[in-house]
Amino acid sequence: MDSPRLPATLGDWLELIEYRHHTAIDLGLDRCREVWLRMGTPRPAGRVFVVAGTNGKGSTVANICGFLRGLGHSFGSYTTPHIHDYNERVQVNGKPASDQALVEAFKTVEAALGDVSLSYFEFGTLAAFQLLSEQNLDFAVMEVGLGGRLDAVNLLDADCAVITPVGLDHQEYLGDDIEQIGREKAGIIRTERPLVCGQSEPPRSILDAADAAGAPLTLLGRDFTVEPGDSHMIFRQGDVSLELPRPSLRGAHQFTNAATALAAVLALLPEAAQQGDALSRGLASVELHGRFERVRDNPDVWIDVGHNPLGANVIAAALRERGGGGGRRIVCVLAMLADKDAEAVVQELRGVVTEWFCAGLDGDRGQAGQQLAGRVATVVGPEPVSHFERVSEALQAALDGVGPEDGILVFGSFHTADEADRYLQGGW
Repeated sequence: MDSPRLPATLGDWLELIEYRHHTAIDLGLDRCREVWLRMGTPRPAGRVFVVAGTNGKGSTVANICGFLRGLGHSFGSYTTPHIHDYNERVQVNGKPASDQALVEAFKTVEAALGDVSLSYFEFGTLAAFQLLSEQNLDFAVMEVGLGGRLDAVNLLDADCAVITPVGLDHQEYLGDDIEQIGREKAGIIRTERPLVCGQSEPPRSILDAADAAGAPLTLLGRDFTVEPGDSHMIFRQGDVSLELPRPSLRGAHQFTNAATALAAVLALLPEAAQQGDALSRGLASVELHGRFERVRDNPDVWIDVGHNPLGANVIAAALRERGGGGGRRIVCVLAMLADKDAEAVVQELRGVVTEWFCAGLDGDRGQAGQQLAGRVATVVGPEPVSHFERVSEALQAALDGVGPEDGILVFGSFHTADEADRYLQGGW
């Protein structure tokens, strides 16, 4: 019997792997490890950073890559999800992988699959391992998709583990207790290998896990600090003091993300502390869509992929810096998946947002704009809340209803950011 014909295009491959495994999130390493072993355990690079946490993972990955670029090292990265194109997930020296390179990596995973069923994320993660392993890179920077302990990325032994701020999210998979969530994130820690933690008071479970593993811990506020300035930041760690440019990513929280990234780089490259100019060039080169990104002015329109209370909290602080809650009118185009804590998100933003334009999202986890508006109204009351079928419709209504001095925040998910950005670019 002839073997089934494999897809020819990246789009066809993505449709196939999404169709095959009906559980979108299927935690556990056994199935993925079996296929990885059959593939010959490809490792993305000689040295690997693994980044976990609730918020700030993507920004921290981007900053680590920026510093590595400035220092002249070759690097690859893996992040999820993407905003526009799947290729964004796997990058080599800051450039998205080509369709053909991804297709060839998918073929390699397929050849090792046998009778094992992998989720969309797992299949893509192994493909990323394979693609990056063929590039002869100095470093790889790999973002955990969900949790840490049971995430497919955790097949890799991290040379340096990085944990960004931890909060409540994905409770149905990780638990609704911050210490339990911390234990899941701590699963990326490896014995006697460095851990960098970008939270001054992380869950105790992370500290205990680091101690049990004998992992040298570098902790924000204790071992390294950052002092924000109008045009610069000052990073301090032990005897090291570096003045670097202000992060190109917006928001006060980006100072912490940049400092965490630098602490991680210094954990594996301590000599880089003597290369301030290279680090400055690297930090200035960082770009990342959808992280409090201002995509239009007069009025200002910011797009952020945040989707949980911790993310909303840091965005609220960024809006206050720009007059929100202090006389400047800020409206929010909000679209969130049904399993997210919309009420808690709105509670964090209500002090700076004056009006809510709620939109629907499609898919199994989506919800209608009207449903979301009802949830928002339980927090803020019905008067400043309206609902729309699509993000594009809500955004246009917001644009029609504000003045040039006002601001619009687009928030709630990667899907929200994608549709809003495409609409503003005229591609929707």
